Amino acid sequence: MKTIYSIIALALTATALTSCEDWLDMPSESSADNQSIFNDVNRAEMTVVGAYNFLHTQELGYQLLMGTDEAVSTESNSKYNISNYDYTNLSGLLSNTYTSMYKSIEYSNVAIAALPNMNAANDAERIKLNGLLGEALCVRAYAYWRLVSFYGDVPFPTEPTANLTTFEAGRVSRDIIYDQLIADLQQAVELLPWRSESYVTTTERFTKNAAYGLLARVALYAGGYSLRWNLDTTPYDKSSIRIARRDDAARVKELHQIAASACKAVIDKGENELVADYDQLFRDLCMHNYNKESLFEFGWYGPSSPDVRTGYTNGMGGKESKKFGKWGSQMMCMPTFYFEYDEGDQRRDVNICNYGILADETYQMNTFAGMNVGKYRINWKDEVGSSNSRRDINFPMIRYADVLLMYAEALNEINNGPNAEAIAALKQVRMRAFRNDDAKASAGIPSDYQGFLDFIIKERKLELAHESLRKPDLTRWGRQYEMLQAEKQKLVQLCNREGQYADVPKYRAYKVGMKAEWQDPTIAVPFITMSEEEVATLGLTEQQLNTLHTINSDGKGVVELNFKVAKDGTVYFTADAVPAGVETEDVKYKVLNMFSITSSKQKGNLSVVEVKETVGGNEVTIATNNPWITGATGVFYGLTKNATELMPMHQTAIIDVNPGLADQQHPAYN
Repeated sequence: MKTIYSIIALALTATALTSCEDWLDMPSESSADNQSIFNDVNRAEMTVVGAYNFLHTQELGYQLLMGTDEAVSTESNSKYNISNYDYTNLSGLLSNTYTSMYKSIEYSNVAIAALPNMNAANDAERIKLNGLLGEALCVRAYAYWRLVSFYGDVPFPTEPTANLTTFEAGRVSRDIIYDQLIADLQQAVELLPWRSESYVTTTERFTKNAAYGLLARVALYAGGYSLRWNLDTTPYDKSSIRIARRDDAARVKELHQIAASACKAVIDKGENELVADYDQLFRDLCMHNYNKESLFEFGWYGPSSPDVRTGYTNGMGGKESKKFGKWGSQMMCMPTFYFEYDEGDQRRDVNICNYGILADETYQMNTFAGMNVGKYRINWKDEVGSSNSRRDINFPMIRYADVLLMYAEALNEINNGPNAEAIAALKQVRMRAFRNDDAKASAGIPSDYQGFLDFIIKERKLELAHESLRKPDLTRWGRQYEMLQAEKQKLVQLCNREGQYADVPKYRAYKVGMKAEWQDPTIAVPFITMSEEEVATLGLTEQQLNTLHTINSDGKGVVELNFKVAKDGTVYFTADAVPAGVETEDVKYKVLNMFSITSSKQKGNLSVVEVKETVGGNEVTIATNNPWITGATGVFYGLTKNATELMPMHQTAIIDVNPGLADQQHPAYN
């Protein structure tokens, strides 16, 4: 948050406040102090700016980002348990996102209450005060959207704490909350300037563009599915749990119309556009450059910023080096995710990083079960950052691609099938993905309601992977349990190399010694696919080929060989394979079993999960050897329908400190 923190620093100097940390504790200030703050436009701005500070947390880029068909945990601790939906330890649950969002809400409530009473000295000040009120409404709405998407019905204070007569607050129906947020955002889009007209130059703060994007998102969630239960009696009745939309069908349709209209406003304005090269989006995040696709992002810069760890826990894997520092990836991409992309889709190798960086700063290619999140790469920066774990990489909150996909989805809902505008919006995203290849971008787009919705659900994964949207999206579609169970079965199929994965090659080879650098142009390490027959000609033993090799061992277990490379780039694996008269040189390659391990913290390889035989006319399993997938604590082991779609609340950090929540725990866990 380089820009915002610079503003804060200047404001603190100008007003002689003691420290940024004290200022960011503003909600504890007295009402007299608040009156002083809101007698000055610049100080009022600092209050609104302070509200942004808590909108993103380490949990949102860590435990709450994992546990989907995009990424899974590689740990063996409580973080692994939570990311795999084991919510049985109520005092070991997450709480930081919950409390952090309420900090943003308190800042916003203070500003929303005070800003309308401020006098403007001139038209410019009035425009700015209106914009600050719009920003505060958006920040509060974003924070409540996060809370409701993970917890459902939550306490809903809209007044500053100092104005309340009680500090007890129980759950409020999410439908009431969503409806108020939509009204607030409709007010905000009237108050805020478009980005081109704004008093701010950063996408780290809300403009009309971003407010419309958030309005569309909240409206889609408000009209979507959720895990619901009867709020009328406590403790809540477990038998009342159901996955459903709100009962008012007319309101659901209206919400989809609100979403579509909000998206159309952004599209028609024409200020935002897709960046041609998908990787450039995330290079810009790494370098704090703003582009026309980013509507809103969480700014992260410097040691005083919140410890969200973008690019560390959700970054690349590697061995500590002098140049790049220490690596801290705690997750890997779901191995099946790699195969969801069609050939030629430029998003695959950005979202799924196929390499790690060793201690000597050379690349090691990853196996299918060792690929890391690729959007937040340290080598796309020009320095380590504030520290090893503070990479100073912004996080994407709302992008124009998301607006286009929300528009397509909303129109499909309104019209009970996609119209021409819906298809055009979807195609715009896919045209970028396939570099304007219309045939590939158009391939397979359905014309019926259900088919188009299924296509959008997949497309959102391909486009918005690792942006902390997948978990709540699966819930709002009412499909969390079914889709993740299906993904687990696909993972079993991949291990067995059957079904759609029957022809996946087992071996790849890549060139030795390629060096990583700052602002690295590399998106993926190039490789040669090798058949089992070709590998057999190399004279390697089965033991050599199946050796487990990790980044911690600097890739020493990987088989290294000299291949013959001709001047035209053709690679011959053995001297015997070189045609007569063709000149070659020896180039070192490493041969990699893509079903083995390369990451230092993987849960396991992709060896055969099940071996079956027919005995007495019946098919029986005779071997199972991959417990990280199918074992008692394997991937998604805690997943439970009508329970894990929403999280229970931390017993001591959330419920016990608020008497209003007594007897109001998630009914599947009370």
